[in-house]
Amino acid sequence: MASCQKCGAEVDLPFICSYCGGSYCVYHRLPENHACPNLIMARSPSASTRSGGPVVRYAKPSFLARGMKIFGRVEAKHLLMAWLVIGFCFSAGAIFSPTRFVGTFSIALLTAGLGFIGHELAHKFTALRYGCWAEFRAWTWGLTMALVFALVSRGNFIFAAPGAVYITPIARPFGWGNETSRKETGLISLAGPMANIALAVFFLLLIEFGRFLEFSTLGYGVNLWLAAFNLLPFSPLDGQKVFSWNRLVWVGITIPLWAIMFLFQI
Repeated sequence: MASCQKCGAEVDLPFICSYCGGSYCVYHRLPENHACPNLIMARSPSASTRSGGPVVRYAKPSFLARGMKIFGRVEAKHLLMAWLVIGFCFSAGAIFSPTRFVGTFSIALLTAGLGFIGHELAHKFTALRYGCWAEFRAWTWGLTMALVFALVSRGNFIFAAPGAVYITPIARPFGWGNETSRKETGLISLAGPMANIALAVFFLLLIEFGRFLEFSTLGYGVNLWLAAFNLLPFSPLDGQKVFSWNRLVWVGITIPLWAIMFLFQI
C-alpha cells in the first residue's frame, strides 16, 4: 500500500502527478494541492496590457498541454480492469461452456464494455476540453457487486457501477474563474450519454443492414439503456447535472430517448 507524499495517508491506488511523478491521495492529486515543484509546467505566464499598465497573468493551458499525458499507468489499469469485468459480466451465462464463452466474451467487450468505457472517456475528454483535471478510477466494490450479481444470476441480472471519472477544475488565477460553470458541468455530464446514443445509432445501422445481428442487437440495447438510465434527473446520475443546467436540453434528449426505449426497443 502506498502513502500520499503530502499528508501521509495510505492509499491502495494512488494518483500519480503528471508533472513531478509523486504519489498522492484523492485530496492532494492536483499539482496545486501538493505544492508541486513543477507547477510552472501546468501554467505558463503570459503578458497582457491593461489601462493601468502591463500585468502578468496565466494563460489558459491548451487542450494538448492538459492532455499531454492523457492516460497514466494507474488510470489505464483501472480502465482495462473495468472493461474486462463488464465484458465478463455480460458473458457470464456462457461461463460453463468454454467454447461459447470465448465468443460471447469477445462480443460483450465490444458492445457493453465499449459502451461503459466510451461513456467515461467522453466525460474525461470533455472535461479536459474545459480546462479540468479528469482521471478515471474504478470502484472496487462496484465491480465486485457486478461480478456477484452476474455469477449468481448466470448473466440474467447485471448491476454495474464500474467507476467514475474524477473531475476537478484546475486552479485558474489572474483572469479566469476557479470553478466550472453550470453550463460546462452540464455539457461534461451530457457527453457520456451522448457517446452511448452515438454507439446505439451505430449498432442500429448494423442491424438495419443485417450485419452481425447478435453483436449489433446487444450493442444497440445496452448503449440505449445506458444513455436513458444515466439521463434520469437524480443525483449522482448525469441527468441531474444536465437538468440543473438546462431543462429544455434535458427534456429534448431524455423524453424521446425513453419513448424509443419503450416503443422501439429490439
